[in-house]
Amino acid sequence: MCGGRGTRLDTEVEKPLFRVGGVPMVDRVVGALEDSGVKRIIAATSPNAPETKSHLDVACIETPGEGYVADLDAALADDRLSRPVLTVAADLPLLDGEIVDRVLDEHSGGSLSVLVPASLKRELGVSDDTTFEDGDREVAPTGVNVVGDGSDDAWLTRDRRVAVNVNTLADAHVAEQWL
Repeated sequence: MCGGRGTRLDTEVEKPLFRVGGVPMVDRVVGALEDSGVKRIIAATSPNAPETKSHLDVACIETPGEGYVADLDAALADDRLSRPVLTVAADLPLLDGEIVDRVLDEHSGGSLSVLVPASLKRELGVSDDTTFEDGDREVAPTGVNVVGDGSDDAWLTRDRRVAVNVNTLADAHVAEQWL
């Protein structure tokens, strides 16, 4: 998923092309997927990120650029995809093949949401704008999911490789500390 505006990042460059440790975030995510057991990579782009679409060397699905959920729905409707589908946000510069494979191992059918404790995001010093209660715990989505047919499941991890989403310049500085 690499078609968002990235307004909170407050930079001139499109969010997926924002460099963390000298490398565009989208390249780090594509590299992690290439280093994993994922068989095919297709990027979901939008009119909000035309330079990202030109930059990528993978197949692209054009989405309307109306927000994450609308863009995800548009991408999932594309005939090139069949479920289950691993979805990954382009703002996860610490992602690597090992954690992607671990997510795939945790998936046992249906859909899987990868969550982290909201307290972990605070400990790491990254933004935690989206949190919710899951049982007795405050959790945050990571931007990594498996969308399938059937029941929904969640995997809670304390792995910083999925906990550090870069939404602000401060988040980028934290990510660079962990590279």
